[in-house]
Amino acid sequence: MDLEEKLQSKDTLMAALDITFEQLTADKVVCKMPVGPKTKQPMGLLHGGASVALAETAASIAAMLNIDLNTHAAVGIEINANHVRGKKDGVVTAVATPLHRGQRTMVWDVKIHDEEDRLISVSRCTVAIIENK
Repeated sequence: MDLEEKLQSKDTLMAALDITFEQLTADKVVCKMPVGPKTKQPMGLLHGGASVALAETAASIAAMLNIDLNTHAAVGIEINANHVRGKKDGVVTAVATPLHRGQRTMVWDVKIHDEEDRLISVSRCTVAIIENK
């Protein structure tokens, strides 16, 4: 299965959260997620876990674009996040850019903004590069 097929898989968290991809390059991944019933916490705000899922998705896909998917896979091994602004509705956009691209690990910076380009969350995600078995 190539990256295109993986991104279109119905049975993933990406599909459940309605995450879509706007830009896919080895240097930058941009994806969007609606803020609504699937992604809110009980107080009516964007759930921090949904933001983290969006950030790790962006970082993992970015790492995948930098490896040979026939021989290797990218798996998240650590993520941290600071949620700096609440969001009640609309759409958030994640932008993943590389901080480090090694053969065994990669580190990605992910910033999530709203439609007015206000910072919602910032994350750093470490991705392991493993051999396919």
